[in-house]
Amino acid sequence: MSETASLTGRLLLATPSLGDPNFARAVVLVLNHDDDGALGVVVNRPLDVDVAAVLPGWQPFATAPGKLFQGGPVALDSALGLVAVPGDRPDPVGVRRVFGSVGLGSVGLVDLDTPPETIVQELSGLRIFAGYAGWSAAQLEGEIAEGAWFVLPAEARDAFCDTPQALWGDVLRRQGGDLALVASIPRDVSMN
Repeated sequence: MSETASLTGRLLLATPSLGDPNFARAVVLVLNHDDDGALGVVVNRPLDVDVAAVLPGWQPFATAPGKLFQGGPVALDSALGLVAVPGDRPDPVGVRRVFGSVGLGSVGLVDLDTPPETIVQELSGLRIFAGYAGWSAAQLEGEIAEGAWFVLPAEARDAFCDTPQALWGDVLRRQGGDLALVASIPRDVSMN
């Protein structure tokens, strides 16, 4: 796969035609995409579970609402930590940059075995995800070709926004044009 074809750092927004309830109106941040497949986390599904229930040491540093997020249907018993690193800082110890750059800010994965106190001063956002979304080789490309996903640019703040339940519509509206209109489609089109 050429580097320009990689979707790493992009958002996948479920189209209204995507029938899988795991992904209805989902906003997925792609963390890795290559010839072997893709991996991402759903960034707009907070659970009614505090981070402390799974990782008590990280609770004080979790971005509001301080809840665990359902990252996807795969490996729900595992946790991934996503962090925002401010613009002028290099990656802190225990953080691997996913996208962005020094100077502009970046999003990275944090090693949750790292003591939080050693790195939180260098972060501007933290979310913990239970599970992830995964696709085998060429599976995601097939779903995109079938019209299941809108592929859109991500902003570093998307994964840490204050209103994650509104993110699907917010991202569509900021695109303008026809995509902005999609944001107003009701969940149940029979209600239209």
